[in-house]
Amino acid sequence: MTPAKDSRRTITPLVQITGLDVGYVRHRTVVPAVVGLDLTVAHGEIVAIVGESGSGKTTTANAVIGLLPENGRITAGSAIVDGVETAGARERTLRALRGSVVGLIPQDPMTGLNPTKRIGAQIAEVVRLRGLRGASAQAEVLEFLDRAGVSDPVLRARQYPHELSGGLRQRVLIAIALAGRPKLIIADEPTSALDVTVQKRILDHLSELARDEGISLLIITHDLAVAADRADKIVVMQHGRKVEEGVPAQIRDAPRQPYTKQLINAAPSLADHGRIVPRFDVRGQTAPEPILTMTSVSKTFPINDARRGQRGFNALEQVSISVPRGQTHALVGESGCGKTTTLRIALGLEAPTSGAVHLEGAQFSGLSWREQRPLRRKAQLVHQDPFATLDPKFTVVQSITEPLVSFGIGNRSSRQARARELLDQVALPESYLDRLPSELSGGQRQRVAIARALALGPDLLMLDEPVSALDALVQGQILSLLADLQSRLGLSYLFVSHDLSVVAQIAHTVSVMSRGRVVEDGPVAEVFTNPQNAYTQELLEAIPGRRATGIPA
Repeated sequence: MTPAKDSRRTITPLVQITGLDVGYVRHRTVVPAVVGLDLTVAHGEIVAIVGESGSGKTTTANAVIGLLPENGRITAGSAIVDGVETAGARERTLRALRGSVVGLIPQDPMTGLNPTKRIGAQIAEVVRLRGLRGASAQAEVLEFLDRAGVSDPVLRARQYPHELSGGLRQRVLIAIALAGRPKLIIADEPTSALDVTVQKRILDHLSELARDEGISLLIITHDLAVAADRADKIVVMQHGRKVEEGVPAQIRDAPRQPYTKQLINAAPSLADHGRIVPRFDVRGQTAPEPILTMTSVSKTFPINDARRGQRGFNALEQVSISVPRGQTHALVGESGCGKTTTLRIALGLEAPTSGAVHLEGAQFSGLSWREQRPLRRKAQLVHQDPFATLDPKFTVVQSITEPLVSFGIGNRSSRQARARELLDQVALPESYLDRLPSELSGGQRQRVAIARALALGPDLLMLDEPVSALDALVQGQILSLLADLQSRLGLSYLFVSHDLSVVAQIAHTVSVMSRGRVVEDGPVAEVFTNPQNAYTQELLEAIPGRRATGIPA
């Protein structure tokens, strides 16, 4: 911490929240969401609010800048930002604060950006609010893209959001937040959907802004490891209340509340003193017969380039993987490395350009849809996003029995019985059968998605980032469920993830992918403790929580 930063923190805090109560009007009753919150953010300070969904983190941030939804109400307390009382303030007052005093980085870069406008135009909107026009505004657009760590700002300014990776889109949101030259940036889960290496680069950059330019940061996150790495102060919230506050070392080493201890235990890199400890060690053991093999699989997608005509993009090059029966094989790597393409080819949703896929010893690739259909019962998919997985009009029982109906299995009575059996397997009560997805939490939806995937009695589940959209505590519950199902039912898993700490908890073997190739594979206990490839080492070093424990990151 620099002396200059210390001197800034002796004056009045930039943000001072006192006794704040916030609720949402439902059925003419105000349901509390934040209760009696006291919180300060000093000039140049990084404060992290940590807790699971529903803890009041985002509600607090939205209340501070007047962005509560229509049914949101501040019912008591004060929220002063840069000397201005925002609780109960008029819209004109709040607009004067937004952008120029407070910048917001929303969680989802695809909903935070306008898909119909070029990147440069979206940043220019904020720059023009400060009175700049023409060449001066364009120069600042490029300057803020550069300050946000966006490569080739001139090119990126001309592109649309869909043409950028997740990491670049998140950096564009940072540039938009910076364009108002704010004193405070509120970052709402800014890296929850990003790969671990991209997450590290984004958080490094935000930390540098706080250190070098005196910008305060209020980071909203469910990941205590991220907070412990980055924050000067951590505020832990549960059920709308602040349950603990302190510096990272105190929160990590001497937590006072059981809930904080739960969060630490849900962050393996903190719970295991900054080291990844694989759950399974199959080194030296004879591997079971594979249930799925992909041999020298390559995939080239045609691209129409206006300048160079049609050309090919090599998404996969000579990829070979094997999923042992009754075990979990993981695919890890950054976005764009080929994980999802590999999964789609394994499922028969894409045809390989070359190479072969064998499922249960039978060739799966090269078959027609009709020929593949009987084999599809043996392998089922669990998607990444539990909120997009289920048809919002279907009840739980309709979602679970849909595969049975599709394959013409059983009658109405037997399908209902199967649905009750499956709900029991995923630890949900029978009373949930008539609920709609909107009545379920994220973790409950993912349990229903797993139950549906199990309906046909498959031997193999392919899981595409199945816990990345969930809070840390819920992640642990779903991983425990998957491990229990594997033990009881003898299931095999092909598990796609960018989170190596998650992979360490569930996988026996792993393939590390980079730019369409497998760069390292083997038992997780070997690859994670003795990585041979520089890219694998980079992935491991980027795992959050290592700084908080003193391990070099």
